[in-house]
Amino acid sequence: MSAARSRFIAAAFDHGQVPTIACFNKATTALGVDFDRLIAALQKFLDQYFVPVWGTPAKLLKTTGFRKGAWALALLDRADVANALGYHDLTPDGLPLSKVFVTTTLAVGQKVSVTACHELAEMLVDPAINLAAAGPGSGFYAYETADAVEEVEFTIDGIAMSDFVYPAWFEAFRKPGSAQFDYAKKVKRPFQILAGGYMSVFKNGRWTQVFGSRAKARRFRQEDRRGHRSTYRGRTHGMRRSRPGR
Repeated sequence: MSAARSRFIAAAFDHGQVPTIACFNKATTALGVDFDRLIAALQKFLDQYFVPVWGTPAKLLKTTGFRKGAWALALLDRADVANALGYHDLTPDGLPLSKVFVTTTLAVGQKVSVTACHELAEMLVDPAINLAAAGPGSGFYAYETADAVEEVEFTIDGIAMSDFVYPAWFEAFRKPGSAQFDYAKKVKRPFQILAGGYMSVFKNGRWTQVFGSRAKARRFRQEDRRGHRSTYRGRTHGMRRSRPGR
């Protein structure tokens, strides 16, 4: 699937800044993809696919660790190793940090590149994990841009990337088929969850998961989700911080 080059759109989610995101690999497990090529593909994903839709630009920078004043995308082995206790964490400067757990991702048959793309997209749109949209059934749907379509992929320079929803997905007034709801054009209406997806929904005073299929619900229960961003929905304040140099 090829992308059409688009002019930059300063959407409502443009924070008036272009964060630098330090990208570093501390995993001992082979990624299944060259790290330099992965960073280049992720930058192209942002520049040509994601930013024209969401207006959330960022500059990815390969580093060996945290960079002062920068957000971070860290590749680590497992969610339960030291200093990898949560997917969405804070850098030493108190800025957004996403963690990609390589061994855990590969163990459930997923691609590291797709996980990295997924979490990068979600971090840029909702870095504080505090946004939600009123959806069907009096529920509030978390502003996660990849969960509902998380098993749909496309490639950039031969590297698998994650599908992502468009802003129209969160707009209940849209009629079915009246707008583009995701990049891959698999979604036909607002708040539709594909068979391989799920969403975190706040209803009756608590967060819960809504699945696109029973099969997805079974797979979800078998996966190690301790490190997923949705684990921290509504718990942004007081999250455990990472320590530099680990």
